[in-house]
Amino acid sequence: MDKKTYSLTPEQEEQLLENEFRDLLSGYMASNHRKKVEIIERAFAFAKSAHKGVRRRSGEPYILHPIAVAKIASREIGLGSTSICAALLHDVVEDTEFTVGDIEQHFGKKIAEIVEGLTKISGGIFGDKASAQAENFRKLLLTMSKDIRVVLLKMADRLHNMRTLGSMAPNKQYKIAGETLYIYAPLAHRLGLFAIKTELEDLSFKYEHPREYDRISALLKGSEEDRAMGYNNFAAPIRERLDAMGLHYEAKARLKSVYSIWRKMETKHIPFEEVYDLYAMRIIFDCPEGVGEKEMCYRIYAALTDLYRPHPERIRDWIAVPKANGYQALHVTLMGPDGNWIEVQIRSRRMDEIAEKGFAAHWKYKIGGEGEEESELTVWLRTIKDILDDPNPNAIDFLDTLKLNLFASEIVVFTPKGELLTLAAGATVLDVAYTLHSEIGNHCIAGKVNHKLVPLSQKLNSGDQVEVLTSQSQTPKPEWMTFLSTAKAKTRLRKELRREQQPFIDKGKKIFEHFLEENSITLNNDVMTKILGTYHVTSREELFLRLGNGEASIDDYLNVNTSSSARSLVSRLLRLGFGGGGKKKEAAKPKPLTPPAGKINTKETYILRFNDTERNFKLSDCCRPIPGDDDVMGFINDDGIVEIHSLTCPRAQVLKASYGPRILAVKWESVTEKFLAKVRIEGIDRHGILQELTRLISTALDIDIRSMNIQAHEEVFSCDLTVKVRTTDDVDALCSKVMKIKGVKRADRLR
Repeated sequence: MDKKTYSLTPEQEEQLLENEFRDLLSGYMASNHRKKVEIIERAFAFAKSAHKGVRRRSGEPYILHPIAVAKIASREIGLGSTSICAALLHDVVEDTEFTVGDIEQHFGKKIAEIVEGLTKISGGIFGDKASAQAENFRKLLLTMSKDIRVVLLKMADRLHNMRTLGSMAPNKQYKIAGETLYIYAPLAHRLGLFAIKTELEDLSFKYEHPREYDRISALLKGSEEDRAMGYNNFAAPIRERLDAMGLHYEAKARLKSVYSIWRKMETKHIPFEEVYDLYAMRIIFDCPEGVGEKEMCYRIYAALTDLYRPHPERIRDWIAVPKANGYQALHVTLMGPDGNWIEVQIRSRRMDEIAEKGFAAHWKYKIGGEGEEESELTVWLRTIKDILDDPNPNAIDFLDTLKLNLFASEIVVFTPKGELLTLAAGATVLDVAYTLHSEIGNHCIAGKVNHKLVPLSQKLNSGDQVEVLTSQSQTPKPEWMTFLSTAKAKTRLRKELRREQQPFIDKGKKIFEHFLEENSITLNNDVMTKILGTYHVTSREELFLRLGNGEASIDDYLNVNTSSSARSLVSRLLRLGFGGGGKKKEAAKPKPLTPPAGKINTKETYILRFNDTERNFKLSDCCRPIPGDDDVMGFINDDGIVEIHSLTCPRAQVLKASYGPRILAVKWESVTEKFLAKVRIEGIDRHGILQELTRLISTALDIDIRSMNIQAHEEVFSCDLTVKVRTTDDVDALCSKVMKIKGVKRADRLR
């Protein structure tokens, strides 16, 4: 929405709202749904009145947001009048005086139930506390089993929020983009909403890495002409062949998204110029009468492979065995006339609509009442039921386990009776055992893969036939967790281990509560964080278990040692202000750090300083960013210190999704110290090249080398360096100079 819109007169604004609503209606009228215009008009009038006078942060009238969500639900997901009404009304109960009862009275039970479901999970999946996040996400998933439209509308709501994220403060952008990439995009993928998943990823990337986003977008634009020429040369013979077959079809190039291009560059450590699969070709056909979809796909495949050589290891038949989210297509990778491999996706019109709109499109092609078109969703919901039923998950474990289940690559294996099981890539025999039943998993001792005896930890490949062997004397072991890959198996094992450990946990809890009471310590999140840190455990249950089974003792911490490093837990907690009713004093900060004066304003950009007199941040150990890195963020840790993380590091992903209010936008300023950076150099090996490298770096560039690991295999060498630098400019200069040495082919910083 353009800023000039916000200064419209009341009459102009009224006309704008009417035009936007009429646009929503015109899209709905063009759909295949039964036309129920009257109830949609009533829902709009109701929502417009309820939100009257309220504006979004960007300044636009609030009612434009529900209209936009309804448009996405209708046009991009393919939902009907019930969902459109619920989208228009989705914020009424949360933000106004109206109740769910009022919605039911005016619009009926079904719309009221959907609005109630959306209200329960309002404010985003994630709140300020990890436990609340896990509970909120559980609510979201529970509503899916009742009415999938709740989560589809939540997706539409999130997509519009991402499209209008520019009006938010930078720290809010990091938080919302982070949780979108961490949970919403994988959830969209799992629901088959591929177009929405791709846009969510790109928008998240745009706000987290604006410079990289702009750079790759510019490179794509610059290479557009060459790409179009290459595609036309490849596609022209295919079009001729399909026309000769008399097919009604649509053939188009599908450009790889900016985010997926960047991911490939990062994971493979290659420049943009070496990403050859920038596009794929998609053929969408209308199935001729009397010919099955599957048969037609194979006919087109045969025609393509007559023209071009197929890659034998890159043929994917998702028709015979559809993906768990319902996706069907035949993928083949062909050698184009320019010598590059190009993927071609072959789909019927029905397959394409389901691929783009996911489970919503299944309803359009409904067969036989509650038929098979919803079976994939039912199967997937069953796989997460164990996680939802688990009453006491560790919050971060819960989110990680769920993400594992949401975004897993899949393999298909067979039981001895020939039944298909779809599992996460990397699944083991034990994963299969727990997938079949908790008791089979608990008593599993080994397996037979393709009739050969293998251990529990044996990883499986697609097409394997797997038989599980059990023994009643076998019991679950904590170490099993290390070789499980599926969310269901991990949850079931965790639940069984907890059941066996519960008596010890209960005992440890009593010991802990007695300790708090005896020392007049009031329990809150800050207290718990300090205590967990003292015992080096990650959760309350782990602490209680160690106390209950005798692995740790409170008494160990009550004996005050003379050394400063072994102060008692009680004295430290009291000094930090957690005793006697929980009054919190200012926590002592490590001497090298200069704590910020007063409370940090998370709405403002935090200035990073590290010089002779001041240091107001610390670098995280997980990703070790250095001054000059643009893609960094700040996180206020439990001690009030600002930690600096790279936006791409796995820990940062969790922090953004789990602790949004503690995320900071940051800016480097007045940093004069040196920091460690890692650089990888690759090239053609020759006599004396190592000496040239070290002389250039330490003498010509005056950069300290802290470690060097060089390996040569036949004629190729690779060298990993750790150097001390002040900023990223030093690293860039090093890489640029090193590239001029004869034989060096690549020099990049490692993150």
